[in-house]
Amino acid sequence: MSGREQPSVIKDMSRQDTRNEQQRIQDLARAVLEIEAEAVQALTQRIDAGFVQACHLMLACSGRIIVVGMGKSGHIGGKIAATFASTGSPSFFVHPGEASHGDLGMITGHDVVLAISNSGETDEILTIMPLIKRRNVPLIAMTGNPQSTLARAATVNIDISVAKEACPLGLAPTSSTTATLAMGDALAVSLLDARGFTAEDFALSHPGGRLGRRLLLLIRDIMHTGAQIPKVMAGTTLRDALLEMSRKGLGMTAIVDAGDQLLGVFTDGDLRRVLDRRIDIHDTPISEVMTANCRTISGDMLAAEALQQMEQYKIGALLVVDTERRLVGALNMHDLLRAGVI
Repeated sequence: MSGREQPSVIKDMSRQDTRNEQQRIQDLARAVLEIEAEAVQALTQRIDAGFVQACHLMLACSGRIIVVGMGKSGHIGGKIAATFASTGSPSFFVHPGEASHGDLGMITGHDVVLAISNSGETDEILTIMPLIKRRNVPLIAMTGNPQSTLARAATVNIDISVAKEACPLGLAPTSSTTATLAMGDALAVSLLDARGFTAEDFALSHPGGRLGRRLLLLIRDIMHTGAQIPKVMAGTTLRDALLEMSRKGLGMTAIVDAGDQLLGVFTDGDLRRVLDRRIDIHDTPISEVMTANCRTISGDMLAAEALQQMEQYKIGALLVVDTERRLVGALNMHDLLRAGVI
């Protein structure tokens, strides 16, 4: 082999090694997802009378659902407790190690304890288990071993065992933690439905997020009012109506009578259609070219409903009226965007 050919061979081998490595990464990642998906799918057979009993215990609880777990189970337990709390089932996480050093006082006789342990033999949980039982607190276990100490001592055990971990070494909790989290979601959603928890209830727990704004923000909170509303009288010329539209910048103007009763609307879209008809904008009254039966909305409705109407009817703005159809506000798509509704 000549010196000129050798670098080319080395490059080819390097590229082949890179392709092999990329393929191995992709194959392993797909295998992980398939194994974990199978683990979650297997849980459907565990939704039995024990699962229902666990739900009844939590529904009857007048206190809190106390979730405990060590290590990775503890991290999953924290997420499950947060999901319970945000879906109408008051809950918080207690570290079982800390519980042995004073935090057990956070658990009262009105609570229910959900203990998570894949082995069912976690020392820190077994240490506090007699004290939980002494307080007559219902103990729900989520374990991967129905014959474990924790499972047998619990009021009810939910089986979260998996065929194998997705970790190729079979060591790192992967499938087992995914299955635990999925079963926790199944409990939370079942409780949500049984409690009649609504979208508005959920929003009240999430006022700072986009979901909260979509579910709580009212039209009256973001609409333009007073002098900001684009409006003209019925006898106004088209030219002056266009000037009003330009001043207010909402892409439309309302047409009202002397008592602010809404008569119609004129929009940017109407203007394009008028220009096609070669109408004299200096002499034509706005009442001759307005849309009389325009869509309106109430200020007490959700801002998300305004968005729904705009999308459904392909309009960019809405006029807000009261019960007597008097004009009280106006808003457009940009207002919804600024408010975080979109």
